[in-house]
Amino acid sequence: MSSLLLLLPVLALQSQQLTTSELSVGVASASARRTFSGAELTFGRRPSADMRLAFTAAGGTEAGRGAARAQATVQMLVNSLSRTGVGIYGGVGAVVAARERTPGRGYLALLLGVEGKPGRRRGWYVELGFAGGVRAAAGWRLRSYPAWWRG
Repeated sequence: MSSLLLLLPVLALQSQQLTTSELSVGVASASARRTFSGAELTFGRRPSADMRLAFTAAGGTEAGRGAARAQATVQMLVNSLSRTGVGIYGGVGAVVAARERTPGRGYLALLLGVEGKPGRRRGWYVELGFAGGVRAAAGWRLRSYPAWWRG
């Protein structure tokens, strides 16, 4: 009976859905016929432990002109609750790219990423994929976890 009482808090925590909001700041580059380079800001929401919905806005230059990119992805996370290790994720979505005096363009986005300490409040990330050319990004990610997860 006493061992069952010890397991109740563990079972209660497992039944709670871990959700979190994320804010990422970094640099990005996408290269095809022309190369985009700039800074990016990402808002992410994890509706569950193994999934992230992310929206990224980036501003910079492409072929010497001001340019912007907006990307929305659905990402699947592997090892997403690691508090000390590395998490891997993959995603699919869409990108809209625009440059001064040029019509906007839309692309399919595919990405693979690695992030440090995905179960902690702060960590780094590195992404590589295709989104109107080969895209690379890196930066820092801040997360807001519920009080019961932070312990």
